[in-house]
Amino acid sequence: MPAKLMLLLAMLFSPATLASSTMASAGSTLDLTATLGGYVALAIFILAYLFVMSEEALQLRKSKPVLVAAGLIWGIIGFIYVGHGMSALSEAAFKHNLLEYAELLLFLLVAMTYINAMEERKLFDALRAWMINRGFSLRSVFWLTGFMAFFISPIADNLTTALLMCAVVMKVGGDNRAFITLACINIVIAANAGGAFSPFGDITTLMVWQKGVVQFEQFIALFLPSLVNYLLPAAIMSFFIANTTEQAAIEKVTMKRGARRIVGLFLLTIATAVCCHSFLGLPPVLGMMTGLGLLQFFGFYLRKTFEQAVVKARERAERENNLKRLEQLGNVVPFDVFTRIARAEWDTLLFFYGVVLCVGGLGFMGYLALVSELMYQHWDITYANITVGLLSAIIDNIPVMFAVLTMNPEMSLGQWLLVTLTAGVGGSLLSIGSAAGVALMGQARGVYTFTAHLKWTPVIALGYAASILTHLWLNAGLF
Repeated sequence: MPAKLMLLLAMLFSPATLASSTMASAGSTLDLTATLGGYVALAIFILAYLFVMSEEALQLRKSKPVLVAAGLIWGIIGFIYVGHGMSALSEAAFKHNLLEYAELLLFLLVAMTYINAMEERKLFDALRAWMINRGFSLRSVFWLTGFMAFFISPIADNLTTALLMCAVVMKVGGDNRAFITLACINIVIAANAGGAFSPFGDITTLMVWQKGVVQFEQFIALFLPSLVNYLLPAAIMSFFIANTTEQAAIEKVTMKRGARRIVGLFLLTIATAVCCHSFLGLPPVLGMMTGLGLLQFFGFYLRKTFEQAVVKARERAERENNLKRLEQLGNVVPFDVFTRIARAEWDTLLFFYGVVLCVGGLGFMGYLALVSELMYQHWDITYANITVGLLSAIIDNIPVMFAVLTMNPEMSLGQWLLVTLTAGVGGSLLSIGSAAGVALMGQARGVYTFTAHLKWTPVIALGYAASILTHLWLNAGLF
C-alpha cells in the first residue's frame, strides 16, 4: 500500500508526467508553474493568506497559516526534486531563502529589543504625558500626533510609533469617537509615509536596503514625496475636527534611569549598521548585533548599580515628600535585556519567516518569473510599480515587496525608489493594508474600524497619487 501511495503521489506531482516541466541543462531548475504540484502550492498560499487577512475576525495569529503553508510548499518542492534526483538544488534554494530571512530576523530583533527597552524605561510614557499635560486643542493634537508619527517612524518602526500616538489621541479624545477615528487614520497615514523614506522605518524599506538596490543615503530622495503623501489627506481631514479642547487627566511620568542613554546607544547602533554596509561591504546585521552587545553591557551596568541608584532616588523622594514616587520605587525591578528580547513581536517575526519561505518557494517553482514577465515586460514599469502599491493595500506589503525583490526586474534607481514608496504608503489606502492599521483597529476597537477608514480612502488616494507625481517630477533625473 505505501508503495502504491508513493507511485500515485509521483504521478500527481511529477512534472514529467504532466509534460509541463523543462530542464534546459544539467543543474537548471524545473518549471512547475503548469503542474498539479504548482497549482496545489499556489492554492495553499492563497488559502493561507485568506486566513491572514481574516486575522481580526478569526482572532488567529497571522504567523500560524503561513508557517504551515511554507512547510507544505517546500515539502511539495522537495518531493518533486527528489523524484528527479535534483534534491541538492532544492536544498540550496531553501537555504538561500533561509539566509535572507535570518539576516532580517536578527536585524529586526535588535531594533525591537531597543524599542522595548525604551518603552520599559518609560520614555514613550513620558512623551505621551508631555503632550497630554500641554492642554492642546483637538486639532493641535491631530497635527502633533501626525507629525510625530511621521518623524519618529523613520527611526522606530511604524507599528510602535502608531500605537504610541494612538494612546495619546484616545487619552485626549475621551468619548469623542469622531475625533479618535480621524486621528487614527491620520496616524496610520503618517506612520506609513514616515517609514517610506528610511531603511529603519518599515520592513519593506529594510529589505530594499539590505538587497543593495537602494543605498542608505538615497532613501532621502523619498522624503518630500512621503511628506506630500501625509500632508494632503491630513489637511483635508483637519477641517472636520473641531478646534476645541477636551479635558484630560494630568499625568506625571518619571523616566527610569538610563532611558536617554539607551536612545543614544540605539542611534550608535544604527550608525554602526550603516557603516558596516556602506564602508565595510558587510551585512548591516553585523552592526545591529554589535549594538545589541552594547545594550547588554549597559544592562549589566544598570543591574550592578541598581541598589545604589534606588537608595539615592528614595532619599531624593523623601526630601521632596513625593509619596507617589516612593510608592513607585517600592515596585521597581532591575533592567533585564533578555526580558526585552522575549517581548519582541514574535508573531510578526514568524509571519515574516512564513512569507519569505512561501514567496521564495513559489518563485523557485517559476511563478514569480511569470508575474515579472507580465508586469515588467508587458506593462509600463511605472504602472507596474504603482500597481504594487495598490496590491499592498489588500495584501501585506512584506510579501509584495519580497516578490518584487525576488523577481529583481531591471529598473533604474528612480523606479526602485518608486516601488519602495508605493509599497510603503499604499498600505494606508485600507486599514488592513499595514501593520499600523491592523494594530490600531485592535487598540481603538469599535471606534477605528475598517469601514470608518474606507470612507476616507478617496482622500488618502489623492495623497497616494500626489506622492507619486511628486517623485516623478522631483526625482526625474534618477529615471
